[in-house]
Amino acid sequence: MPRLRQCRAESPVLICMNKDRLRLSRLTAAALLIALATGGSLAAASNATVYPAPAGEKLFEDYQVQVEGKTLDVYTARVLDPPFAGKYDFGGNYGFATFDMSGPVIVRIASRRVLKGTVVRPRSLGIEPVVVDDHTITLKLERPVKISIEPDGKKAPLLLFANPPETDAPKEGQPGVVYFGPGVHKPEKIALGSNQTLYLAGGAVVKAEVLVQGQNVTVRGRGVLDGSDWPWRKGPVGSMIRPVNSSDVLIRDIIIRGSPHWTIVPVNCERVTVRNVKLCNSRVQNDDGINPCNSRKVLITDCFIRSDDDCVALKGLTTSNGNVEDITVENCTLWCDRARIFLLGHESRAPFMRNVRLRDLDIVHFSMTAFLLEPGEEMRLEDIRVENVRIHAQGQPSLLRLQPVVNQYMRTKTPGFIRDVRFKDVRLTGRPGEGLLEVRGADEKHDVRDVRFDGVTVGGEKLTAQSKRVRIGPHTSGVEFK
Repeated sequence: MPRLRQCRAESPVLICMNKDRLRLSRLTAAALLIALATGGSLAAASNATVYPAPAGEKLFEDYQVQVEGKTLDVYTARVLDPPFAGKYDFGGNYGFATFDMSGPVIVRIASRRVLKGTVVRPRSLGIEPVVVDDHTITLKLERPVKISIEPDGKKAPLLLFANPPETDAPKEGQPGVVYFGPGVHKPEKIALGSNQTLYLAGGAVVKAEVLVQGQNVTVRGRGVLDGSDWPWRKGPVGSMIRPVNSSDVLIRDIIIRGSPHWTIVPVNCERVTVRNVKLCNSRVQNDDGINPCNSRKVLITDCFIRSDDDCVALKGLTTSNGNVEDITVENCTLWCDRARIFLLGHESRAPFMRNVRLRDLDIVHFSMTAFLLEPGEEMRLEDIRVENVRIHAQGQPSLLRLQPVVNQYMRTKTPGFIRDVRFKDVRLTGRPGEGLLEVRGADEKHDVRDVRFDGVTVGGEKLTAQSKRVRIGPHTSGVEFK
């Protein structure tokens, strides 16, 4: 390399010349001139966009977070409000933070707590903290993710939601748009009809529940829909977002915090998509994450759900509003503090619940069981596929149970039926406990048929019909292991 003989500074560019040659290409010069002429910065553009929390929002003080050198506010999510305080141990309140990224970023996390042994879940992402010191770590994120950063297991973790860049955001005042900009808003109840969009801008906290009745309705944004002010089961709509008799509904990108009851509940709907939505619950019981009720063609994709009650429950509440069918849950991270991850069949009296696809999932924490299929009231639960699921266990006694039942939620006290179920590549790691797999029918008529387990493992053990963890009861046929 030739030695630099002469340098001179011409703000803001340092032009260095040597005696023999000036190395400045025409392309580079043109780019510099454009940047200077438009008032742009010559510094590298940041890959991170942050949204400051609004004034009055109580931040979570356990963590101080920066992304690409920008301060990232950490919100607080409460757990176990009265009347449930003290009845369980969910690890205490927790924090969550959100930002957008257009390329690789470095996240720096500092805390008064010791961070040296921090684990990032889901482990399948392969994100390993770099320890700066006992109270500081950094993470390199190559792409948008939803992760739980756990210095001490479930005790007060930090949930970090890295989104892709936002595109085509609606404008305030645009026809058909209900717009909430940065700040705290208290509309309490928002009603949306056909061809309307509800938009929550980054930095907005909207204390409301949303009723959707119509076609072509969107709920989106980077803000927070907040139910934390309502006591258990006291919200104005009955769900945080409740589409009723609607079609072509899109719910995307927002965070929902502190639901006082079921959170997202499509009732008698068709073509509903829930995409990149983050649920920060476990404040009260009965805060189920997403419950499609008598609905069809529902897609739940790229979501994070933490709840006290079931993460996803499929229900056919009535006989008159149609079946529950064509439901897909994919590419999601799931955390249930007290109940089940998936519940299929309770409170259901529709004729059929069928064509259900649960795939590419990470279950980072769960309680009672991961999969509970319990149809009743003569409902036929059939054509169910569960594939590529990674489960972190902490000593739970049950992995999954398939059994037609009669329970307290039923109007007609008769069991249902289970047909054509497949579990493939389901892996439970961590501390398995008993990890039972149970299949049994209710009686000679209400039986279980044609169930296959392919590559289901618990603690590295591939389950077979002879495994100690497997319980195959009476009134079953066609139960196979591969």
